[in-house]
Amino acid sequence: MTVIGLGPGDPRLLTQAASEALAQAEDLIGYFPYVARVPEREGLVRHASDNRVEVDRARHALQLAASGRRVAVVSGGDPGVFAMAAAVFEAVEHGEPGWRELDITVEPGITAMLAAAARLGAPLGGDFCSLSLSDNLKPWEIITARLKAVFQADFVVALYNPISSARPWQLGHALGLAAEFRTGSTPVIFARSVSRPDEAIRVLTLDEAREATADMATVVIIGASGTRLIAREAGAPFVYTPRSVPG
Repeated sequence: MTVIGLGPGDPRLLTQAASEALAQAEDLIGYFPYVARVPEREGLVRHASDNRVEVDRARHALQLAASGRRVAVVSGGDPGVFAMAAAVFEAVEHGEPGWRELDITVEPGITAMLAAAARLGAPLGGDFCSLSLSDNLKPWEIITARLKAVFQADFVVALYNPISSARPWQLGHALGLAAEFRTGSTPVIFARSVSRPDEAIRVLTLDEAREATADMATVVIIGASGTRLIAREAGAPFVYTPRSVPG
């Protein structure tokens, strides 16, 4: 059984190892839009499901693998970043004892924050971290505490799952917390659907970002105090965070 990262969207960004694992699979399991990104072929059975049933999806995959099937569990980006790898191993820990003896491998992929950063230069060139703003699996109080800690420590912060129809206010709250520790001119990147046809990338100031819109296909990268912009006559500026920090 293989847990596979499909990357941000462009098939050219899928690793060779992931492509080979997909070619060998008999069963393909994942969230509807990720399964749809894998071309149909003879001998491949597709099992697509909703995005709120990750552990159930993982159990199904493990049951198929235990029966002798070659199973591929797919995630967008990297499967270990807020995605299916953790769900699979949670199911292994709490599931059938025999599942622990299965041959389970994880094939990495290019996650959204890395794809977004590469478009603009090196905003993650210094110390950085990533957080999910979704409170489906953890209390908002924990998210708030972590945001305050990383802003105070002056990390660049990549925010996944920044906003949804059920959570329309949380990104604004997170940016408000950032404003307690960062100046209003701090660069903030809104990167939507990187490498896909509807890609849209904006470089804003923190003041501007607090009025900007986003969705679940957007990753938001909030610069550190040292993050710099290099203006250009044509196109978006280069954005980078120096590796060094003044003493």
